[in-house]
Amino acid sequence: MYGQGYTSYFTGNQSDKVTSPEGGICLMGGATEDDNAMRWFLQRAGGGDVLVLRASGADGYNDYMYTTLGVSLNSVETIVCSSAAASNNPYVLQKIRQAEAIWFAGGDQWKYISYWQNTAVDSLINQAIQERNIAVGGTSAGMAIMGGYRFSARNGTVTSASALANPFDAKVTVDSQVFLDNRFLRDVITDTHFDNPDRSGRLAVFLARIFNDYGAKARAIACDEYTAVCIDTSGVARVYGGAPLYDDNAWFIQVNCEIPEPAPESCSPGQSLTWNLNGKALNVCRIRGEATGAGIFNLNNWKSETGGNWFNWSVSQGSLNSITGSAPECIVVTDEASETGAFSVYPNPAGDYLTIRQNGVESGEMNVTFSDLHGRIISSIRINGEETQVETGLLEPGLYMLGITAGKRSIHTKIIKHR
Repeated sequence: MYGQGYTSYFTGNQSDKVTSPEGGICLMGGATEDDNAMRWFLQRAGGGDVLVLRASGADGYNDYMYTTLGVSLNSVETIVCSSAAASNNPYVLQKIRQAEAIWFAGGDQWKYISYWQNTAVDSLINQAIQERNIAVGGTSAGMAIMGGYRFSARNGTVTSASALANPFDAKVTVDSQVFLDNRFLRDVITDTHFDNPDRSGRLAVFLARIFNDYGAKARAIACDEYTAVCIDTSGVARVYGGAPLYDDNAWFIQVNCEIPEPAPESCSPGQSLTWNLNGKALNVCRIRGEATGAGIFNLNNWKSETGGNWFNWSVSQGSLNSITGSAPECIVVTDEASETGAFSVYPNPAGDYLTIRQNGVESGEMNVTFSDLHGRIISSIRINGEETQVETGLLEPGLYMLGITAGKRSIHTKIIKHR
């Protein structure tokens, strides 16, 4: 089928089949797809219709998904978008409404962003994730667009050497606008082809720029080329790959939560990056990918794992360093605040004031931040006392993330500010 701005390749049953998809996210490292991870992804469609979106190429996924992997599906359709015009095409939009799973192929992530961001395409995909629990996934450029933060490649790709030498190089383009909205990836930037030694330095720069530009302690998920990370709707990530025969890894990277003031020492235009903090600026967990997906990382607390090895990364005058580390000791809770937890927060929704109480421990200084859902800090204050009122009257009505840290205890929870 040919239409304005797109070409369609269809395999399977033409009649739409409505199923109950299981949701989830599949992040693929950029080379040949891992069959076991792809089976995981396709099974999440519940036997329904899979849509492949891409901006180049042809129908290479159709037979592979529909026949080769042995997962029962109603159909697989690939739509190749040749221009932004497809983002308003009724046929394309209808196929998004009918899909139980959507896969983004490799290619050029800037085309995906420039074609689909702030259009009916991303709006319908996000609606499908939230309301119909569809599964989404992608490889290479398709993985690169999955996070709440993205390296957009608007000005082309960037090497680690260039980024580390100047974090404000014109090619260091980190996009923070809402695109694909997945709960567990809202504060995450992704990277692929990570067994290429040139990738890790630039990813550290991306995290530094996010901290510098948005005040956000972002996280990162990176995959070696033949490795995949499959995230279920509970936030448990399984790592698939060819280990132990091959050295296939996934990397879970975060700003060190044990450091009270973790800002880079030097992140300025025209100067090499320094983000050292005694060699512990970033906590990194490497998990080998096996056929069974036995390696696990919990995205609810970014700490619990099975089969992981921990490192600390740091950057000194543009040079990336890695040393053996350990899991962070910080207690980070991402569920709603509870009266039985370390902190109580009320009322929620809040009016002009919010009360914060420390439970069951000796009271001390608390660092309190209000952020938008993208992780960008709107305000930050330090308070003391067992129970304290925080003024919220100046916040615009809406939904915020409240972060509270006291010593090694912290919580991140949603609050609503009403009028």
